[in-house]
Amino acid sequence: MKRTYKKEDFPVDKIRRFLEPGPIVLVSSKWKGTNNIMTMGWHTVLEFSPSLIGCMITSANHSYEMIRKSKECVINIPIVDLLDEIIGIGNTTGAVTDKFAEFGLTAEEAEMVKAPLIKECYANYECKVVDGHMLDKYNFFVLEVVKAHVAVSPKFPKTVHYRGEGIFMISGKQVDRHEKFKKQNL
Repeated sequence: MKRTYKKEDFPVDKIRRFLEPGPIVLVSSKWKGTNNIMTMGWHTVLEFSPSLIGCMITSANHSYEMIRKSKECVINIPIVDLLDEIIGIGNTTGAVTDKFAEFGLTAEEAEMVKAPLIKECYANYECKVVDGHMLDKYNFFVLEVVKAHVAVSPKFPKTVHYRGEGIFMISGKQVDRHEKFKKQNL
């Protein structure tokens, strides 16, 4: 039986609690010989091929200018064992802190971009900025993933998802409905 819900007014500035699009990621960047990392939850897949990701980075963030000027970054996907690092990186500015050293993370050379991969992350997506038309108005970057590196195990990692106000959710039980799923050719 389908359930109905009693609802009440909710503050619109808190709706992200139910809409955060995907796992928290660590975005690494490099500009003029300096590396940085930022924690980000505001991203979305825009296209499959080419593989495009959209993300919002406030212009007040140190990484904003580094990515805008270098026109590249790496989206690194951490899993639950890096939760304290995810929070610490999000609460620290790269303008005064070497976040790789501060949080004990390893910068690895990427193949297609100058920004470093984070070795301790489950996956790393090397990205180039392909559209900056929405930067001035919305701080919105359109990135193309030009190279992807993903761990072979586990198949379904325990990613971290932000619910707002310091509350996180860890991805959990998988539900297999592949027999009902029909891929559509669009």
